[in-house]
Amino acid sequence: MGNLANIDCVPAAPAHAEEAALVAELRAGQDEAFAWLIAQYHQPVFSLLSRSLRDPADAADVTQEVFLKVFRGIRSFNGECSLKTWIYRIALHEASNGRRWWSRHKGREVTLESEICNGAQAPQGGDDAPTLGEMLVDARTTPFDCAAQAEMKARVEAGLACISEVFRTAVILRDVEGFAYDEIAEVLQVSIGTVKSRIVRGRTALKQQLLQAEQQRAAVRGEQLREVQA
Repeated sequence: MGNLANIDCVPAAPAHAEEAALVAELRAGQDEAFAWLIAQYHQPVFSLLSRSLRDPADAADVTQEVFLKVFRGIRSFNGECSLKTWIYRIALHEASNGRRWWSRHKGREVTLESEICNGAQAPQGGDDAPTLGEMLVDARTTPFDCAAQAEMKARVEAGLACISEVFRTAVILRDVEGFAYDEIAEVLQVSIGTVKSRIVRGRTALKQQLLQAEQQRAAVRGEQLREVQA
């Protein structure tokens, strides 16, 4: 287990009474408090990790490790930032550890992600495209809509995987998880100005990935059409 003392909080407003009560219950080892915490944060943390790790299949194991560290380290939580911020910071710390492990053990392997980044799959782009959050939600309409939504989601996920981690994290926290700028600044321990800059640059990088991939797909379709007509 890593040293949670290193997961420091940027000084913030005192925790609300409800959160202070929850923390007290967690420190007392109450099962109901832990169950509520998991129900509240498990899916968002898993979502963040699945987009932050080099191999999304590792997200479940890393999510479990995050909550183990939360449970074991709750007594070190000092309340100088929100519990949510603290949990997300632990999650990003574990994601960083996971990426370092991946680089040491799998870095030389050819992955699907590298093929996608080189244009094997091509997301669509454009100023009138749905927002990132809309493209990554599950569709619940007709089978055709579900298929189109799944394809768009896969393309955007592929594009996200290809941009720099520092920008990807900021974009995910803002556009997918819905964090406010000040919350992201707390989690990442940077200024709000830096947060906004990273989000702008991340969105730009993602749009470039989507456009480049679409151009490559169009070129492939054109070549296939010429072969059929020949």
